[in-house]
Amino acid sequence: METLAIVIILSYVIGSIPTSIIATRLADAGDIRKFGSGNAGGTNVLRMLGWKIGLAVILFDLFKGVFATYYVPQFFWDPATLPFNNNTPFQDFTVVQIICGIASVLGHIWTLFAGFKGGKGVATGAGMVLGLAPVEFAVALGVFAAVFMISRYVSLGSILAAMAIPVTLFIRENLFQVNIPGYHTLVYFAVAVSLLITYTHRENIKRLMAGTENKLTHFKGSR
Repeated sequence: METLAIVIILSYVIGSIPTSIIATRLADAGDIRKFGSGNAGGTNVLRMLGWKIGLAVILFDLFKGVFATYYVPQFFWDPATLPFNNNTPFQDFTVVQIICGIASVLGHIWTLFAGFKGGKGVATGAGMVLGLAPVEFAVALGVFAAVFMISRYVSLGSILAAMAIPVTLFIRENLFQVNIPGYHTLVYFAVAVSLLITYTHRENIKRLMAGTENKLTHFKGSR
């Protein structure tokens, strides 16, 4: 259990790196949480500081999820001695990966280094999916791109992309008979993550329903 505590804490700390806040302060633009939507995420940086800084923030947040999910478990993994006593019916290593990934997403949403007020976890959650299920990540990315190009709503694209992950897993495993490693663990995780992403976008959903959600139609010039 000590090893499990270590991987959870390490993954949470990695996810807690407040990329958007660091980037905007390095750009001498103050605290991103005081501008635009008030969210410490890549989309708000895109709006406020332009696509170059915004894209850099999104990619680093994505990397946080990949690193915590794919690499952190490898550092502590020993098949002979699991980092915890797995009494679940799920695959051992997949469980450890999911725990690490979720910890990083929670760290991004409730960051240790910025008063527990971070972003919405979309990019870090996407990195987690990339580390676990690259095919599903590609499908989700395509869904996001299509929805965004049609609607210009980042929030709607993010929500539908998150929902596409468990649907894609189910279709590939059950309809196309693809043997997905860790499927019976991943599908539950995917449902949980999609619900978490939807929850963090609850205010956006209200604005979408009211027709007051902001569209991302242009970026400010990079500073």
